[in-house]
Amino acid sequence: MANSVRIAAAQMTSVNDLGVNFATCSRLVKEAASAGAKLLCFPENFSFVGDLEGESLTVAEPLDGPIMNGYCSLARESNIWLSLGGFQEKGSDDAHLRNTHVLIDDNGNIRSTYSKMHLFDVDVPGGAVYKESSFTEAGKDIVVVDSPFGRLGVTVCYDLRFPELYQQLRFNHDAQVLLVPAAFTTVTGQAHWEILLRARAIETQCYVIAAAQAGKHNDKRESYGDTLIIDP
Repeated sequence: MANSVRIAAAQMTSVNDLGVNFATCSRLVKEAASAGAKLLCFPENFSFVGDLEGESLTVAEPLDGPIMNGYCSLARESNIWLSLGGFQEKGSDDAHLRNTHVLIDDNGNIRSTYSKMHLFDVDVPGGAVYKESSFTEAGKDIVVVDSPFGRLGVTVCYDLRFPELYQQLRFNHDAQVLLVPAAFTTVTGQAHWEILLRARAIETQCYVIAAAQAGKHNDKRESYGDTLIIDP
């Protein structure tokens, strides 16, 4: 198709080492760019997954800090847009961070940020207990971004379970593509990941790009994987 554009979605297993994760992301950016992709979507927690409680707070940085500056340079050097789903952005105090989805253009500029609205506070049957709200500030703003790939509706992971957000993105804000970076647990992923993503595509008649964490991050945490790009 003459007017089509190639996009990519990354699947990775982030660990509690910023340098190791950056090396993985760098390799994936180069692979996507060499394959002709103009947008690469990364999963939630692409830059860091902690082993210990509170570890994410210790690496949280502002958006103009060295971690995000490194990813901005990656985008600029490879001339590619990056969807960075779920960055540990420093919060309003030392006890909180924001789970922030950052969109960077091919010049290395931050085009938009979205802080995750719906925080993951659950007791997974047969799995672990998560209480994201204990260290994360919830976002309040709906974010849509104009791009060469259409109008992007920006979300993060657990937002997927709240269809009204996606209805607003599509019907109140004219989104054409929904971004859902995630680190779904194995148990909830097996039950609901694909069917919820396909439902959001059908309900809104949007494309859905869902980049996912996969595999064992540490002894306590495992992600489902199954990165998907879904048409309307």
